[in-house]
Amino acid sequence: MTAHPLLQAFKASKPAFGAWITLPGVFNARTAAASSPHLSWLVIDCEHGMTPLHGGAGESIQAIAGLGSNAPTTMVRIPATGASADGSANWQIKYVLDAGARGVVVPMVSNAAQAKSVVSAARFPPAGIRGFGSPFTQTTWGISAAEYLSTANDSVIVLVQIETREAVQNLQEILSVDGLVDGVFIGPFDLSLSLGFPVPSPEPHPEVEKVIQRIKDAAHASGKKWYVSSRRLEN
Repeated sequence: MTAHPLLQAFKASKPAFGAWITLPGVFNARTAAASSPHLSWLVIDCEHGMTPLHGGAGESIQAIAGLGSNAPTTMVRIPATGASADGSANWQIKYVLDAGARGVVVPMVSNAAQAKSVVSAARFPPAGIRGFGSPFTQTTWGISAAEYLSTANDSVIVLVQIETREAVQNLQEILSVDGLVDGVFIGPFDLSLSLGFPVPSPEPHPEVEKVIQRIKDAAHASGKKWYVSSRRLEN
């Protein structure tokens, strides 16, 4: 059975260190995954990275899963073109989860309706609308189809990105979405631009840092995790 160290860290309320994969190719993915025993997670970046969602993400997931019990948790940041609330991101979420990803990172989630749509796409009924049929999910996780169906809703991690002025205004509603938005990822570059400040160079503008701290405090108060670039996933 492949490991899920990020979920274990979440349950233990411990910091979890990881890395982003922006270069394509199974050898890059495998090399990154094996680079340190301290990595709890990897994100295959299909939004701003060079790995294509269709084909490339699945191959990278399989390359990392091949490490077995030593594999870090593999997440995928999907491109999520279009507004998430209209279901346009659903097929992207289905694709990466069917390929065996342990979770998804979804960009530009700015309100509760978008967050609800994302969560629904990542959960099997009755908690969501995700369909079942891929033979690769359970084999990648190293469990039976029945075990996958019974555990996936509690094991698949959903992180939404807070990176717009609207998202900050709607933060509490996003954090309160039923069905487990597990945490929020703060995109400091787009957040800075949305708030009318220059992008971090290397640190965010002091006013943006105040907003980041407010997001962190709100996530903590809601029992959710938070992550900001160059920092770490934390309880």
